[in-house]
Amino acid sequence: MSTKQIATSTLWQVASQITMAALSIVTVKFVALGLTKELAGEYNTAYGFLQIFGILADFGLYAVAVREVSRAPEQSSVHGERNSKADVFGVIILLRIITLIFSLAVALLFVWIIPTWHGTVLPLGVTIAAFVPFFTLLAGVIRTAFQVRYKMQFVFIAEVSQRILTVGLTGIVIWMGVRESSDPFYYYLFLLFGGIGAALLFVFSFLFGRTLLPIRPHWDTKLVKHIALQALPYGLAFLCTALYRQSDVTIIGILRSDYAVQNAYYGFVQRAMDMAYLFPTFLLNSTLPILSERAHKGEDTRSLLGKTFLIILLLGTTLFLFSFLWSRPLMQLLTNDRYLSTLDHPGSDNALHLLAFSMFFNGIILFCFYSLLTKHRWKPLVWTLLFGSVISITSNILLVPTYGFLGACYTSILTHATLALILLPFTATILPFALPLKSILQWIAYAVLMIIGLSLIAPYLHSSLLTAIGIAIAGLYMAALIWATGIWKGVRG
Repeated sequence: MSTKQIATSTLWQVASQITMAALSIVTVKFVALGLTKELAGEYNTAYGFLQIFGILADFGLYAVAVREVSRAPEQSSVHGERNSKADVFGVIILLRIITLIFSLAVALLFVWIIPTWHGTVLPLGVTIAAFVPFFTLLAGVIRTAFQVRYKMQFVFIAEVSQRILTVGLTGIVIWMGVRESSDPFYYYLFLLFGGIGAALLFVFSFLFGRTLLPIRPHWDTKLVKHIALQALPYGLAFLCTALYRQSDVTIIGILRSDYAVQNAYYGFVQRAMDMAYLFPTFLLNSTLPILSERAHKGEDTRSLLGKTFLIILLLGTTLFLFSFLWSRPLMQLLTNDRYLSTLDHPGSDNALHLLAFSMFFNGIILFCFYSLLTKHRWKPLVWTLLFGSVISITSNILLVPTYGFLGACYTSILTHATLALILLPFTATILPFALPLKSILQWIAYAVLMIIGLSLIAPYLHSSLLTAIGIAIAGLYMAALIWATGIWKGVRG
């Protein structure tokens, strides 16, 4: 295992996410075109509601799976003192199935009994949309095999195929002439297309994954207990993360009578946020196996962590600047003019402009998250994240009734900034990382030059086509800056 393998694995994941992000933009565009604003809001509310239960279903098993399967030997020991990779993998798959069934059953129970949603299209919509987390999380646990074998090209094939199928099916409906439809049939159909795409993801993941590790769910009481205890800190931490990051859509859905319109504006921005959150997550997932191995052996991890943190800063800065400076053209590209702000009301562009701050702080929080769990310092982490969840839920309850989705945006900034400021100094004392002054100055230079470049291009982005061209130009400019500032030397090797 080497830094080159981490880089290759991360590049495959980044390539997958860039492709999926582009296809997701098309899907969101189709939904925004095909449904009325109210039904689009119901669409976003359905997925937003399921996000929390999807995290609950994960139970931290993926993070544990990567670490535990990486450490396990290829074959069981003669006397069975150590379980093989296949043994550990099989138990984790079985635990995922159990937590998945339980979590989604609870989600469906809640959505059908909440009085606010009686008589709306949301309960049946959530029931149909539940196929997405069901198949996605099953595929996600199989992803462990690709992660520990560093064969992430298979994930690229599976994920991109899934998205192409969903985009294709949704595109056919749009091609047939469906525009701003108020017919719930198309709302349900678009949700079903997501489930069909997720099923394809699972099938491909299963077929590819079994060539790398045997996929045989089985029960081993001792190993189940060990994995469950190892996963519990991750599960609690991920649940707290879901509460402060995903509960806002559901709170809007409960506290606002116009929740469908509110989540129409806000929900599409949340979809963009979810895509942005994945980039630092996948980088840290790629780093986790070698970081865990080195920390377990007592080796010096400061250089590895320093390079990782530098990449996190670059990702966060880039996401922040694009979202902050190009919020209106980006939301015009992602949706259409109906979702943009006017003199009379705020729009999705206002939400993206504000949530740019959350994107930046999120990478820092995730870096601390993985670093602390590597050292098994989960108690202070969970308590801090729980504190963030309390801040988020309380602030949303206070602000959402009056300010709607803008209240959720202010809450997100407050919560993310607070958690980053608390966790980063604490993490640096537990697991120090080396970040040379030269790298800091290079990062600052990159940020300043990106501000200049994006600000100069912004006035010309009057249409979706021009925005797409602008993104391509900005991508080349960004690559040139990384080379010119010498940052690439600080993160390679």
